[in-house]
Amino acid sequence: MSEKQKIELEYLLKTSVKVFENLVITPSGLAEWFADDVNIKEDIFNFHWDGSDEAARLIQKKAGSFIRWQWIADEEEGLDTYFEIAFSVDQLTNTMVLKITDFALPEDNEEVSMFWGAAIQELKRVLGA
Repeated sequence: MSEKQKIELEYLLKTSVKVFENLVITPSGLAEWFADDVNIKEDIFNFHWDGSDEAARLIQKKAGSFIRWQWIADEEEGLDTYFEIAFSVDQLTNTMVLKITDFALPEDNEEVSMFWGAAIQELKRVLGA
């Protein structure tokens, strides 16, 4: 069985931290760009896409910095994986630097990168960027 490999992607956005945080921390914000629908019960986020449902546990967040989840399926398998949305503002350009960290099997790396690329394009559309 192959091990999941870390994928790191970086994007630049023109937005404020306050607006961006609302889009990555709240269920309604995430449903605007990341999934079709998102529900939270305690620390479990349920993401819904086109008839597919995935649950992830919120494992860490720091206001103005990052949010990290672990898929419940990976947690149950004892995998040390997560997906994280980290962000900071470049003080010179006032541009938000968005760093995505995710894990995927080697044969799924391209598909996962394409998923994030499409999600970030939708995020930019929502932001009007």
